[in-house]
Amino acid sequence: MTIQARVRKMKRSFTLTPEAVAFVGETRQKRKARSDSEALDLLLRELMLEAKRQEIDAAVKQYYDTASAEELEQQREWAEQTSSGMWMGVPE
Repeated sequence: MTIQARVRKMKRSFTLTPEAVAFVGETRQKRKARSDSEALDLLLRELMLEAKRQEIDAAVKQYYDTASAEELEQQREWAEQTSSGMWMGVPE
């Protein structure tokens, strides 16, 4: 059973343009979704994940845009230590 099959769903009705209906149908075929509803759900999940990714990217950008030189130096040093294996006690 897929994750989608286990999630409680709500039945809704939407009016879509013919182009949107065609796109959902194409997505259903490409993704081998069992229904147009599943295909639409997949598309919406992708959009939600992309929106969340953009939100995180904006927060990271905002952090680095406002971080002090000292904070950025600490981040650089930490990155160097972790990439060299020092944080695990592994010699270089």
